[in-house]
Amino acid sequence: MERFWLWSFLILFQLCLLCLVPASGQPWKDIRDRVTDAVKGHTPCNSVNCSCHLSILQNDLQPFKGRISEDVMAATVQRGVGTHYQIIGHKLYRERNCMFPARCSGVEHFILEVIDRLPDLEMVVNVRDYPQVPSWVKPTLPVFSFSKTADYQDIMYPAWTFWEGGPAVWPIYPTGLGRWDLMRDDLQKAAAQWPWNKKESKGFFRGSRTSAERDPLILLSREAPELVDAEYTKNQAWKSERDTLGQPPAKEIPLVDHCKYKYLFNFRGVAASFRFKHLFLCGSLVFHVGDEWQEFFYPQLRPWVHYIPVQQDLSDVRELLQFVKENDDIAQEIATRGKVFILEHLRMKDVSCYWERLLTDFSSLLSYQPKLKSDYNQIVHRAGRTEL
Repeated sequence: MERFWLWSFLILFQLCLLCLVPASGQPWKDIRDRVTDAVKGHTPCNSVNCSCHLSILQNDLQPFKGRISEDVMAATVQRGVGTHYQIIGHKLYRERNCMFPARCSGVEHFILEVIDRLPDLEMVVNVRDYPQVPSWVKPTLPVFSFSKTADYQDIMYPAWTFWEGGPAVWPIYPTGLGRWDLMRDDLQKAAAQWPWNKKESKGFFRGSRTSAERDPLILLSREAPELVDAEYTKNQAWKSERDTLGQPPAKEIPLVDHCKYKYLFNFRGVAASFRFKHLFLCGSLVFHVGDEWQEFFYPQLRPWVHYIPVQQDLSDVRELLQFVKENDDIAQEIATRGKVFILEHLRMKDVSCYWERLLTDFSSLLSYQPKLKSDYNQIVHRAGRTEL
């Protein structure tokens, strides 16, 4: 009887091992083929005049090719779905109130940078986290938002966080992540201190439990710490260890210290994740979970070319981590392509260029000449703390 159970166990064990190997009998062949096909089918985009991202701009403006009337704009302003701005005579004006002043300030910085080259126009800029124009709304309202899914028709713009107004992370980033150009420099210095062959070969994540989607990675970290180091930190809503999946909250880790790990995880937040672009600069391999939420630069970042795509339920995460650990050359190549893309196509001048092209093209869709609201305030450039 004991021999029977022993044989049964051995057979089941062998079957389980077979399940881990692709049907072809060649370990990791399917994933290797995905990477090879993606790289072969990818055409690097042009970095001149931010043309890399212009297809996104054109796609977002397509619903308004029939022109935007004064009545439609007035209805958009009336709905209160964003902050109303006017550009008249190369000067920027805004309604008195803004829900998030630091976010409006981040938006205004980029508009003021290019205002001398902009025609007269007006627009509604949403500085909330969530998009405002579901696809079923008719007529389509011209609202600018930093992020959206395919279910929305908002016009994407480069987020305020490229300059200021990012989410605070206490105590390491009390006023947000800070200017993108300065953070780029810091992360490149950290990457130089942690070249690929010195990085720790495991996944890494620190963040608060804004969504239960992150739970499987935290649990995998507790089960297989040799694969991934993932813990929950506190956020403003934290009340007890129930909010950090039954364990004390972990200490917050600065982004520069993420660079010591080879594999960095990115999850969406309420909308798109502000940390996504930062992770690439470590020269680490980015594991991007889910593909629903977009920012203006996401579509040119290609799965398997620039990052590793992960199912939203993380059902494939263990396999993918094992793959990159056993295929270090491929992992490093993807990480390098991702870093180069961000360095070459997401510079501050690319952000300013996109704002200029976006507002210029949008202005041509207005079927009327905007008239300045008498009670609006003129917005002028003020030096921020990071400029002093």
